[in-house]
Amino acid sequence: MSIIVKFFVAPDDTSAGLALQTGPGRVFESLSFGNFDPEEAVLEWECLLGCGSFEELGDAGEPRIVAGQDNDGCVVFAMSPRLSAALADAGHARLRDVAAAWAQLRTEDGEAIDTEIADAIVSDLAGLVSSARRQNQGVYCWVA
Repeated sequence: MSIIVKFFVAPDDTSAGLALQTGPGRVFESLSFGNFDPEEAVLEWECLLGCGSFEELGDAGEPRIVAGQDNDGCVVFAMSPRLSAALADAGHARLRDVAAAWAQLRTEDGEAIDTEIADAIVSDLAGLVSSARRQNQGVYCWVA
């Protein structure tokens, strides 16, 4: 799997959608990762943080695509307000537990993600979400 994943802060869906072709670049505060399915990951994190079941979230249209076509090249999606709040409000120990559980889920599905890397992804994302909330903005993800 070779995927570029960039979570970024943007004021609204329209602004976030502008990142579709080239990514968030330097215009938006962002984090870069790779080699995991971020659409599935945000659903798993939301479930692990107690915000609903995978099926409920999928039925509710999460994650919400704001630009591009899912499974057809680049896509930009919005992180749900519930997930953003849960990440921002979770303490370091809780984030570490979520990261470990997520790494275990990925391993069970045949996608090895090191626990330390999972912890860095989840904790860095929680920091980005906190920054976005201070700016009264949302968190989006660009996938290429």
